[in-house]
Amino acid sequence: MTPRADAQHDRRAELLAEIGRLAEVAIFGTISETYRRCGSAGCHCQGRGPKHGPHLNVSYRGVAGKTTGYYVPKAAEADIREGVAAWQTLQELLRELAELTKDEVMQRVKEDREG
Repeated sequence: MTPRADAQHDRRAELLAEIGRLAEVAIFGTISETYRRCGSAGCHCQGRGPKHGPHLNVSYRGVAGKTTGYYVPKAAEADIREGVAAWQTLQELLRELAELTKDEVMQRVKEDREG
């Protein structure tokens, strides 16, 4: 194996390990925060005062292509934020892994032609 191939093999192993770790916590979707007015007539949110929030929501495109989502309770906020961030990182690492795979296939074809 060439030094370049060794480095690619090592990087591939690193990526697969990290992908496995991230897959355990990944949550598909994007996070948004909203602020709302309540229904209480005398509440500060009805006038110039601050609205209630932030309220965390996750939205995602469902199987049929329709955007949907859900409210995230405060107790789950940290885990949901971690999971959504893991999903984004997972996508980046999968792209890098796919690029390495493509490079390996192209190198094999080149070596077969030359050899």
